[in-house]
Amino acid sequence: MSNKFRIGFGYDVHRFDSNRKLILGGIEIPFDKGLLGHSDADVLLHAIIDAILGALALGDIGRHFPDSSEEFKNADSKILLQKVMKMVNEKKYKVGNVDATVILEKPKLSPFIDSIRMQIAKILQVHINSVSVKATTSEKMGFVGREEGIKAVAVALLVDDTND
Repeated sequence: MSNKFRIGFGYDVHRFDSNRKLILGGIEIPFDKGLLGHSDADVLLHAIIDAILGALALGDIGRHFPDSSEEFKNADSKILLQKVMKMVNEKKYKVGNVDATVILEKPKLSPFIDSIRMQIAKILQVHINSVSVKATTSEKMGFVGREEGIKAVAVALLVDDTND
């Protein structure tokens, strides 16, 4: 890959499940419901993973961590992101920055945003100032507004790490 900069976009959505813990950005959030998925259903990390894979033109999360594989059943999404970071390093890139938004009605994420940012920055091997995480509602519209689930979007900028 010869581009100095590469940008990718990620999107993910998961429905609520009352029998799961809520994990967002690698952090357990106190709430009476979690998200349903083959892995831990961390919608935020999944969107970031897709953004990074997109920047590398390597497909999507399902291609690398298929929900048909027992290997990834109940997988910790932090580990999946670490695997994606190995791909970034192998392609001789590093993360410049990530900007992500979580769309949900409840719970309020403001008390957890800094912890989430620190967790993501650690995995991405960047300073916390290179990780933006925001939360918003959908103003009671759609499946998110009906409190049926959560969605997340993310963009990631990768920078050539060949020191040219």
